[in-house]
Amino acid sequence: MTTGHRVVAAGLLAVGLAGCSSMGMDRDDLVATPDACGPKRFDVYFAENEAGLTDAARTAIASTTTQLQGCEIRSVRVLGLADATGAAAANQTLSERRALAVVEALAAQGWPAPAFEVGAAGDAGAITPGGVEEPLRRRAEVLVTATPR
Repeated sequence: MTTGHRVVAAGLLAVGLAGCSSMGMDRDDLVATPDACGPKRFDVYFAENEAGLTDAARTAIASTTTQLQGCEIRSVRVLGLADATGAAAANQTLSERRALAVVEALAAQGWPAPAFEVGAAGDAGAITPGGVEEPLRRRAEVLVTATPR
């Protein structure tokens, strides 16, 4: 790009930016701040055939806890899932253990125990995007309803 082209491009950029401010648009009009106390969904992933929380799982729980400080947690739905390897009964039990591990970790963070609804779907309830199935099924889904205090 030649010097003349750079000057023209800079001038067009300045005119374009000036046009935005003259239309009454500012950053606050363009960027909405998400409500910290709205519904949240996050997944907690597990190692194969394990129900113990990984460091990444603990981080996800701690991060969501921080996001929801100052909110009243109304309900928490935790659904444990497993992949399709192994026997159905073993997968169901593993799913239950995963869900309970997440609930225990959330309760330890101070989340209200009466708000929890715990379920387990074994290998039958896991739906994953794009056909990538096994690793994504090794998780617990957490759905939180929270409102401002």
